[in-house]
Amino acid sequence: MGGLLATAALIGGAPTLTLLALAAMGELRAGPAALAILLCLASALGLAWFWLSAVSRLAAVLHRAADEEGPFSAPLPIPRLPAIGRVEEGLGRLARSLEARAALVTRLRASDEAIVEALPDPLLILGADRRLLRANAAARRVFGLQREGAARGDMGALLRHPLMAAALDRALVDDGPQSTELALPGSLTRELSAQVLALNPPLADGGKLLVVLTDRTAARAVERMRVDFVANASHELRTPLASIIGFIETLRGPAKDDPVAQDRFLGIMAEQSERMRRLIDDLLGLSRVEITEHQAPEGKADLLALLQAEAAALEPLFAGRGVHLTLALPEGPLTAAPANADQLAQVARNLLDNALRHATREVRLEAGHGRQGAREGVTFTVRDDGPGIAREHIPRLTERFYRVDKARARGVGNTGLGLAIVKHILARHRGQLTIESEMGLGSTFKVWVPGE
Repeated sequence: MGGLLATAALIGGAPTLTLLALAAMGELRAGPAALAILLCLASALGLAWFWLSAVSRLAAVLHRAADEEGPFSAPLPIPRLPAIGRVEEGLGRLARSLEARAALVTRLRASDEAIVEALPDPLLILGADRRLLRANAAARRVFGLQREGAARGDMGALLRHPLMAAALDRALVDDGPQSTELALPGSLTRELSAQVLALNPPLADGGKLLVVLTDRTAARAVERMRVDFVANASHELRTPLASIIGFIETLRGPAKDDPVAQDRFLGIMAEQSERMRRLIDDLLGLSRVEITEHQAPEGKADLLALLQAEAAALEPLFAGRGVHLTLALPEGPLTAAPANADQLAQVARNLLDNALRHATREVRLEAGHGRQGAREGVTFTVRDDGPGIAREHIPRLTERFYRVDKARARGVGNTGLGLAIVKHILARHRGQLTIESEMGLGSTFKVWVPGE
């Protein structure tokens, strides 16, 4: 209201004063003078209202355009001054153009964000102070981040890693792309290749450094698997191959016409061939597990169902060796999650097979719920009444080809890889294997995995 009166005073002030002066000098009679003054003030108020309305409309459009809040088009038309009307029309066209450009920018931003989110490799945006500002979907999945990308856990370890810190420093100083290779320690060592690029000018949110990560863990695992496979296979296969070659030479020579010796030697050759087959199968299985070890499993596994299935499948073997398999399984559901049912079944199979090799009368399979620190999970336990394991051997049982009694182990068909496979499967599931044993009192193998 104050602005309206002030504007009206500016517009009608001079004519009103003139009319008052004329009336004072007697040039106008009082009645007509009063009527003229009222008309002048009314006209001034009307003109001031027209003017301020138009100016307010212009100001509103300008504010919207400046704040990019849109829509920018002017409100419904009202009576206006001709000059202001032309300005309003021009400003309306400008506002609509700005609105169209803003809509285009919004679509482009959405497209850019969708592309970045869909990238298969982790992408990070850091500020000049190395603070994490943004992370795409791949980075959030790999490092367990929330949508806002707050650095924690493995991400914090990555940004503090000396090689990564050095690459970030070089990118800021040299103003050019930098690359580095690093191994990120943790429950599972993750091998990463990092590309760092300084952003000039910085992004609107202060982003100064772009980091693109490539997970090389699987590739490195494949390389190590090839080397290990050649080394381990050549070492473990040397003895059975030498044995088979020796028997073949004997069958071709001294035992050429001896049926009894031929039957005995062929039986031994068949056993050695079967031993090599088991060894190769276990090596390949271990290699497949190692390749996917750094990738968390997906889905759920019905632990009770897979334990019952494995027990039923191995029952003939237990019966053939005179060992009783006792099941102590609960009736309620036991669900492991996230979990790969086939791999957990292999864990149960390997542990039951291991217990069968050493038991004298009984193997007991138990299952239930359990906690590991603050985490809820499910467990199953395999107990045997075998000779037990000396304390010094227990920490090394999950090593490749480690055997407590090498001669006896080979005699019962043990390749020395079963517990190594168990260890790697449980590492993928973020689970744990606990081994307890005393000489003469048997052994207990307890598995814990996350569950619902």
